[in-house]
Formats: sequence, C-alpha cells, structure tokens
Amino acid sequence: MIEADVLPLAEIAVEQSNQNREHSPTNGSTDGIQAVSQLPGGASASTPAAAADPKEPKIKNDKDLQKYDKIFADVAYWKKLGEEYQNPLIVTGTVLFTPHQQAGFVTQNREVYDSFGRRSVIPMRTYMERKGFILEPRFIFIDGRTGATLYSEKFREEVLYNAQQNTPALSSYFELMDRLMPSFLSTLSAQKIRGTRVLLK
Repeated sequence: MIEADVLPLAEIAVEQSNQNREHSPTNGSTDGIQAVSQLPGGASASTPAAAADPKEPKIKNDKDLQKYDKIFADVAYWKKLGEEYQNPLIVTGTVLFTPHQQAGFVTQNREVYDSFGRRSVIPMRTYMERKGFILEPRFIFIDGRTGATLYSEKFREEVLYNAQQNTPALSSYFELMDRLMPSFLSTLSAQKIRGTRVLLK
C-alpha cells in the first residue's frame, strides 16, 4: 500500500486536449470531467473539473466521458507515474452519478384481515412513480512498470425511492458505493466467505 496524493486527472486531460488543439488545425471543445484515481494505499478521491467554463456542457452520459479516454491510454504518463511509486498496480477510472426517474407497476405486500381477525399478507401490483440515482463507475487497472492497461471493468448500481421520499443525493451515493465494494474487491482477488448454515425442520 502506498500513500499518494490525489491525481489531477481532469486537469491533465484538459491540458493534453489544449496541447492537441495547439498542434492541430481544428479546434475541439472540452467539457468538465469527474474522474476517480486510486493508488494502492487508499489514496482515492473524486477530482472535479479543472477550471471549466460555466458555459461548457456538463458530463451527463458515457458519450461525454469517452473524449477523455486518451488520458488512460497515455502509456508514457502512467509509466512515469509508476516509477515515482515503486511500480505499483494503479487503479483509476471514472464515476458517473446521475439522477433517475421511473414509473411502472411495483409489487407490494399488503396486510389484510379476514372476518375472524386473522392476518395475512397478499402481494399486490401498484402503479407507482419512483425516483433515485444511478452509479456507473469504470475501473481501469494499469501496470505501473509498463504504463499499459491490464484490465478495465464497468459496473452499474441503481436505487429507486418513492416519489414522495426526499433522499439526499450524497446519502444515495454512499449507499450505492457500499453495494459496489464487494464486486470491486472480487476483481482484485478471490474472496472466500465462511459461515454457518442452520437448517430448521
């Protein structure tokens, strides 16, 4: 595990884009980017857009993120970074966190009582409007010795609440990250879970 500062990947992506525009006859637009970078040791954080123009469109979908894929393919940059930190496994990537709304039929359990006062639970389908959030992280594993990408994997987690329920976005973000962590860790290493199972007759 290596203690490391947060990498300003958004700033680096914008700088590289500006350099490419200076050496290219055509000009392209640059949007803000939110990237997550982690070196072994838990040095991870979300990096906001670097000095982005307020008039520039924000990142809303995967298509907006694709223009920043060049930073992850820059072998020379990652190799140089790896040399500074004893050639570790570098875990980096992007995180897209967006609001989501959905309407449709949902199965809910409803309690009913018969004429004798006996309680029973009956599943019933109800049309309901729900709102929530979608978390779509993309993890990229880079070899610090060579700067080459070893593996890339994308995940998707979604949570929906009743339309009347006011759930803060930050709370939902941490809830979705908690769901995601086991899948992320299983990518790094095999996990064995020991437990006791009790069968009742």
